[in-house]
Amino acid sequence: MTDAPDTVPPPPKTSWFLADKALAALAFAIAAFCLLPHVSVLIAALTSDTETLRHLAGSVLGTYSVNTLALVVIVGFFTFLIGTGAAWLVTMTDFPGRRVLEIALVVPLAFPAYVLAYAYTHVLDHPGVVQTLLRDVTGWGPRDYWFPEIRSLGGAAMMLTLVLYPYVYLLARAAFLGQSATTFLAARSLGKPPLYAFLTVSLPLARPAIAAGVLLAMMETIADFGTVSYFGVQTFATGIYNSWFSMADRGAAAQLSLGLLTFALLLAMLERSNRGRARFSNGKRQEVIARIPLQGAARYGAMILCGIPVVLGVIAPVVALSVMAVGSEQNLLSPRYVKFISNSLTLASVAAGVTVGVAILLGSFARLRGTRAAGTAQYVARIGYAVPGGVIAVGLMVPFAAFDNGLDALMRDTFGISTGLLFTGSIWLLVGAYMIRFLAAALGAYEGGIASVSRNIDAASRVLGQSSLGTIRRIHVPLLTPSLLTAALIVFVDVMKELPATLIMRPFNFDTLAVQAYRLASDERLNGAAVPSLLIGAIGLLPVILLCRQVARN
Repeated sequence: MTDAPDTVPPPPKTSWFLADKALAALAFAIAAFCLLPHVSVLIAALTSDTETLRHLAGSVLGTYSVNTLALVVIVGFFTFLIGTGAAWLVTMTDFPGRRVLEIALVVPLAFPAYVLAYAYTHVLDHPGVVQTLLRDVTGWGPRDYWFPEIRSLGGAAMMLTLVLYPYVYLLARAAFLGQSATTFLAARSLGKPPLYAFLTVSLPLARPAIAAGVLLAMMETIADFGTVSYFGVQTFATGIYNSWFSMADRGAAAQLSLGLLTFALLLAMLERSNRGRARFSNGKRQEVIARIPLQGAARYGAMILCGIPVVLGVIAPVVALSVMAVGSEQNLLSPRYVKFISNSLTLASVAAGVTVGVAILLGSFARLRGTRAAGTAQYVARIGYAVPGGVIAVGLMVPFAAFDNGLDALMRDTFGISTGLLFTGSIWLLVGAYMIRFLAAALGAYEGGIASVSRNIDAASRVLGQSSLGTIRRIHVPLLTPSLLTAALIVFVDVMKELPATLIMRPFNFDTLAVQAYRLASDERLNGAAVPSLLIGAIGLLPVILLCRQVARN
């Protein structure tokens, strides 16, 4: 007589059905919440008075458009050059220091552009170290020489390029590593030099990945507020903030947000179209391409070309900020700074947990259902990455402020009590804005992990009586722990760097390291701004180090 095998009775069909319905309801509710800022910006822009917008159109609207477009074009061009060139050099050639540089080229991703702006202003501005030394050595007066102006559109483009080129570098390097050795060797066997083979074979095959990286850098450029605001470059991002706070005109802020939203969604459509047209096949890489050993001047040229972005994007700013911080008289152990750090870590941790949880729900819903409605919900939820934080902030503040005011008026008239502001200015609404802004990054990490999980496992789980929620909890989450941890770290560091949404939506007297750095820099207290800036970069290094380890393993 044998013992009966231990079995877990399947859940009743009623509970199974309800669990699936609950998952669908949650997924569509999340998609609706992610769509809310876009719809509210559209409605507010179309229903608001256009007097302020007409005034802006006659004064600065053209400047906003030209500067925003110019930044996007310049940053896109130079991130393409730096990211693609560095990726090809460290992947296809061999030169001294290559192993160190292929990892170091990723590190600038840990720093927000406005942190570099503070450092380079201290070094290159008129009262800065370089120009002061130049005047002392030459005896020139302030008007006796010309020096590039760091606080300019070109300076802002430089700061953004130095922190955004890793998007292109990472995707291009992955594309080069995945290419078939036979295609490149065939071009070389025909007597073509390495550069010709790169331009005619490797580069066209990597085009979809490179284009995706450039478009990501462009979307981050239009979303930037801290750098352009500090450098005095008038863009749509600064116009939205000024309309909201300086002019107290939420209608104008919504109308400007609509213009920026249209541009951002156009870039998102280009990125999606680029992925849809990616029909090149890299083939099966049967053998590793032998790296081309560089000799003579070429080897040192490669070292310099790959080293310049690291020096300008990491080493020089960190050294400058460290020197500035020494004389800043900012006490990291004071209760005030402990509060800044605590607020930043709390927001980033909660937002990372919420965003990853939502990504699990939406990703699993789209995988298990596989319907057009499920795919649409997932697509709607991820377009927030193309939308600047300031636009999302305006899009959430307008409807929730109206709801809070309406509810308060109703309760006063009916019961004689005031409910105050339940959502506006709350941490949870700010976390919701972060979730909308960075959900695409978490979904990307989830999809990268779930792609390696066979659908037969899902089918077996359902046969054994598991509902959708049970499959997610018992199968998907345990298998995807590394990918989900990566997603959480990415969202964590992005929230640490996010500035415009935090400035607009943070609760009263709830400041973060990013807000403190921006406030001190706005008051021209750059030495003081160096301390929170260094802390932001130091915290951001954690996910970048993990990403570098992944690059090294590959």
